[in-house]
Amino acid sequence: MKTFALSQSTGAGSPDVAGFFDPRTFSVQYIVSDPATKQCAIIDPVLDFDEKSGATATFCADALLKYIEEEGLTVAWILDTHPHADHFSAAQYLKEKTGAPTAIGQYVTQVQALWKEIYHWPEMPTDGRQWDTLFVEGDTFAIGELSARVLHSPGHTLASITYVIGDAAFVHDTLFQPDFGTARADFPGGDAKSLWNSIQQILALPGNTRLFTGHDYMPDGREPKWQSSVDEQRANNPHLVGKSEEAYIALRHQRDGELPMPKLILHALQVNTRGGRLPEPEANGKRYLKIPLDALEGAAWD
Repeated sequence: MKTFALSQSTGAGSPDVAGFFDPRTFSVQYIVSDPATKQCAIIDPVLDFDEKSGATATFCADALLKYIEEEGLTVAWILDTHPHADHFSAAQYLKEKTGAPTAIGQYVTQVQALWKEIYHWPEMPTDGRQWDTLFVEGDTFAIGELSARVLHSPGHTLASITYVIGDAAFVHDTLFQPDFGTARADFPGGDAKSLWNSIQQILALPGNTRLFTGHDYMPDGREPKWQSSVDEQRANNPHLVGKSEEAYIALRHQRDGELPMPKLILHALQVNTRGGRLPEPEANGKRYLKIPLDALEGAAWD
């Protein structure tokens, strides 16, 4: 199975994009680098977790660090696109290893407030202090000589953002590959109409913009893929071609009503709303996750 691919820079101001696919969670992690300065950003890194044994590990994150070392890169940013529901974020681990600042959208505070109630965490800070930087729509930043900007892309979650870095856009869980469709919008705080609007904003980027998705589910058993373009999505995405806003919302509601929740959603959100920090050890030195029962009413069963 292909788990790595390099999308090379197309010229000045364009990044190299290394994609790392995690088959356990169907997630894609990215190292986005400036060929001129060797500065890079890590996007959506995975902290390994086995829900059967409760074991945690840093296999995925260490593979990113190995690539960074081999390529002579320096980490300028550790970026998450949103609080993930299907894997733990390795942002905090990678900050400890590299010293690079962490960032996410400021809208994460809305997600924190939502899940604070679900987990019944009265002491949970909900001001985003768990990250070094909170971006808002239109913010810009640099990775070496690369220019990056932030789009607010809600719908899948309240906090979802897209990073546009040169001619590459990291669209997280809005769009999947053009042969698969679009993301679900039924998580707490999700909204199909908002997702439609976010997708339209992304598809308004230049047609040759490279789009990098947060997951791939390998329809019909094909190899994993995570790169497409705006033009390819406009022409081929089955959830979008020929669809009005109303038809899309109806399709999304119908499909989402049939989908079971991700198996790690209740595990992952209590880590990812805290910037990738695991729960603090208790008196016996062990860490514990807190799983609320019957918290996601109406969710489909497997």
